[in-house]
Amino acid sequence: MIPLRPLCTFVLAATCLLAKSAFARVIRIDILSRTDVAGGTSFGSAGPYERITGRVYFVFDPNNPHDKQIVDLALARRNAAGLVEAWSEFVMLRPKDDARAAGVALVDVVNRGGMTTGVFHLGSQRNLSPDSTRYYGDGLLLRQGLTVVMLGWQWDVAPGGDRLHFGAPPVGDSAHIITGIVRSDITIDAPTKTIGLGHRVGASQALGYAVADPADSANVLTARDTPLGARTMIARSAWRFAGEEGGRVVDDSTSVYMADGFEAGKIYEVVYRAKNPVVVGAGMAAVRDIISYLKYEPTSIAHVRYGIAYGVSQTGRFLRHFLYQDFNIDEQGRQAFDGFFAHTAGAGRGSFNHHFAQPSRDAQPYSTFFYPTDVFPFTSLDAVDPITNARGGLRSLVGRVQYLTALPKVFYVDGGYEYWGRAASLTHTWVNGAQDIGFLPSERRYVIASAQHSSPGAFPPAGASLEAAPRVQAYRGDPLDQRLVLRALLIDLIDWVKAGKAPPPSQYPSLSTRTLVGPDAVTFPKIPNIALATKPYQPFRLDFGPRWNQGVVDVEPPRVGEPFTVLVPQVDSIGNDLGGIRSVEIQVPLATYFPWQLRTGMPAAQDRLVSFAGTFVPLPRTQAERAASGDSRPSIDKLYVTRLQFLDLVDAATGRLVQQRFMLAEDAKVARERMMTMWEWMKRTP
Repeated sequence: MIPLRPLCTFVLAATCLLAKSAFARVIRIDILSRTDVAGGTSFGSAGPYERITGRVYFVFDPNNPHDKQIVDLALARRNAAGLVEAWSEFVMLRPKDDARAAGVALVDVVNRGGMTTGVFHLGSQRNLSPDSTRYYGDGLLLRQGLTVVMLGWQWDVAPGGDRLHFGAPPVGDSAHIITGIVRSDITIDAPTKTIGLGHRVGASQALGYAVADPADSANVLTARDTPLGARTMIARSAWRFAGEEGGRVVDDSTSVYMADGFEAGKIYEVVYRAKNPVVVGAGMAAVRDIISYLKYEPTSIAHVRYGIAYGVSQTGRFLRHFLYQDFNIDEQGRQAFDGFFAHTAGAGRGSFNHHFAQPSRDAQPYSTFFYPTDVFPFTSLDAVDPITNARGGLRSLVGRVQYLTALPKVFYVDGGYEYWGRAASLTHTWVNGAQDIGFLPSERRYVIASAQHSSPGAFPPAGASLEAAPRVQAYRGDPLDQRLVLRALLIDLIDWVKAGKAPPPSQYPSLSTRTLVGPDAVTFPKIPNIALATKPYQPFRLDFGPRWNQGVVDVEPPRVGEPFTVLVPQVDSIGNDLGGIRSVEIQVPLATYFPWQLRTGMPAAQDRLVSFAGTFVPLPRTQAERAASGDSRPSIDKLYVTRLQFLDLVDAATGRLVQQRFMLAEDAKVARERMMTMWEWMKRTP
């Protein structure tokens, strides 16, 4: 989308004025392109939109008290004015007529360089060009008159492609090479001879830190069979820092090659001395400063009054980290964002602001173990860890900020997967799982019952069903359409931020309602030959060394202590989650929507969870099928005598969701049509 070579651009005259302001941390914006969205199509009362792409330039002051939390900023290279420079690629969608804009910027904190706010547009065809009307689907965000800003913030996004990049400030200078210990772990499900040192998510390979000296004795490669299993050292002669290129093995400072190959199912771990760190936390400051620029600079390219940050999965964790480390105050002491929508973050934060941090690293049920993703504290309010005696809360710093007149409004939104795969119960219980903990009045927590991670699985299900008894089928992927809830919640948050209209009460499973239980207490229905989850992802207390509170890792791999207690939602007689927002699929069920999926058929850890995915198990169609299979769940013909009765129940459920403000009125028809499609598919699928 935006090349890394120098841009052939023009600079907006208004942005040139920024350099004159002592506190304007956005110093320049270069515009690469400025085009009408969808050929000038009008989006409701907001009218036509334009799409702007370019690069924004920042400076940070190492002496400013609101930049002190940026690890390594004091060690970064500085310009002649003593400031540290960085840049980000961006895409902006804005109403062409300022008078028709809503005055609200929605900042898409892009996930590994990829834009995420498309989830709010039903029918969006993201494989098309952004010039196409169909690319924006029903255009909800545009019809609301929002200014949508997508900004690169992550240094380790690989160059090229249509991802948004961030030019992080380098640490040190060319005359002084700075090194540090870095760890890269790799779990593969197919044999290979080469692995990259950067984290891989699907087809996306992040950049890794280069090895400083391939011959350094600090460089080791180990293998183990389980996350807590004993590590076996692999002889140094059996591997090298290299990769494969055109059938040849060539030296590569960011890859590891082993002639005998890496075995599927094993956990490999490279600990090595790396070089050339960057100021990773400057990416968080860039997100802060883009919204401050839009809010407080009258001559900005899209002046707004309010700012809301949206992050999903990795960037949902980013927002939790952003709040914890008090990044929501700019260099002039002004509030940056007015609202936050942290989606599917679970209990996590991440490697977003420490020495040699790797932002792409996360924590998955059987991958990327023991990174600083799920670390105490987890709850907004203060809590105590009885084992370490540590005390703290995600928002503890807020009480010390005397200049802040209003707390930002925050939505924490998860699905059922985040309880099994992201330790979400830790966000609202004591770390021993013994007691509920609440939230600040300026916060809401919403859990979409039985939803898999981030977005729904395909429907009709893709591929063959999993192994099962006769007449019982289970499919990989949970198609519960959580997007309808997400759309309504976004409008709820906008109304709260802009008009002070209080959103619906929090909805999530809890100990007090007995909808949150230990994994061994879940009363799953009897579904013959369907393996059930018993082992949720569990974070551990980790010791990264004495300087971790300064953002420096001295111990790799970290010392692993006691696990934290993880709880999961209880289920109903069909197997769907209790507690939280129960979508129409759960209120008028045709299937069991397990928000988890097991590694059945994979080379190792088949009792562990697949990352991010759920399982779809249709109900028996008839009482005869139910009896033949021994399924304890009710059959469809028992639950619904006729199709008309089924649709009446669907209409009643969507009506309740609209009244509760968990579904937009315009989406009730969409939900009904989807349920009709599901009914017809169920009836004709043998």
